[in-house]
Amino acid sequence: MSSTTQKNSRVSVEERLFSLVLALIATEIGLTKADILSTVQGYRQRYLPGGDNSSLERQFERDKDDIRELGIPLEVVEPPDDPGSNHHLRYRIPKGLYELPMDVVFSPDELMLLKLAATVWREGSLSAESRRAMTKLHALGIDSSDPVLGYSPSLRVREASFEPLSKAMDRGQVVAFLYLKPGEAAARRRQVEPRAMVLHDGRWHLFGTDQDAAATRTYLLSRIVGPVVTVPGASFEAHGEGQGQTALSELEALWIANVAVISARPGSDAALRLAKRHAPGEIPANADASALHLNYTDLNVLADELAGYGPEVLVHSPALLRAAVRSRLISVRDAHTDSDSDVNPHPDASTEAGA
Repeated sequence: MSSTTQKNSRVSVEERLFSLVLALIATEIGLTKADILSTVQGYRQRYLPGGDNSSLERQFERDKDDIRELGIPLEVVEPPDDPGSNHHLRYRIPKGLYELPMDVVFSPDELMLLKLAATVWREGSLSAESRRAMTKLHALGIDSSDPVLGYSPSLRVREASFEPLSKAMDRGQVVAFLYLKPGEAAARRRQVEPRAMVLHDGRWHLFGTDQDAAATRTYLLSRIVGPVVTVPGASFEAHGEGQGQTALSELEALWIANVAVISARPGSDAALRLAKRHAPGEIPANADASALHLNYTDLNVLADELAGYGPEVLVHSPALLRAAVRSRLISVRDAHTDSDSDVNPHPDASTEAGA
């Protein structure tokens, strides 16, 4: 393969992170930033010996944050002969802290099932849990590239907009996309300088500067409609590191500030699942002692989830969430009502969650 072909080949975010984790586990003394950028899959294709690698360095800083978010113990080792020097810092993942405990033993059948579960995600979109699992399988000496069965399913867990947004962010390119907000009849075009991609509360968000509003905004990737395109001739300069942390801090503050109070039918699927997310707080007078407090960042996302439980959930507050859940349930009921029938024997049966 020629050097030009190699530099132009695309390496997914997941593959780059996975390669970085494996490289940092394999080293005892650690790797310098230069070692990583020049040798690890996903960096080396764009590395310029003696050239400007500032965009790659910013990418590496974001990847370090992502690795730590996954619960991987990333260590930074200072050179003993040059303490305080950032240029010669070494990075490593202590194998003893990350590999499976010695007393954990799997049978051949169990290893096969673990390996098959991991390969479900290998085609382009590894979840956080799958990345951990595959790395631990490597620690057991299992080669994840060998097929276990003749067929394994392939799933994608990220929105289609993730890759083009990530690519544009790395290259400092302005993007445009259609964004559909809840309650709006049509999607609106947004022109954005992508600054960070963050995972919060199980969903991916884009943090960037909206050029029309001349202000930073956070967008839920699942609400981006259609393709993400780069704006010809439009670029921007990154404002340094910490953009992802800024976005996460804002989302976390919003999550803490928003609290829903609900009741779930005892023994139901809703009670089992939602009880795990209960945040203790003052129970209002109209709620029973088993009421659950749920923090949330997006009212409409939570309304969609609660409506899915149907009559298993009763929403107490806030009023806007109560109305949103009720509206969704009524829509479902009406969509399944026989238009030729003049009688609805249970007109309120499907609206219990919002009533």
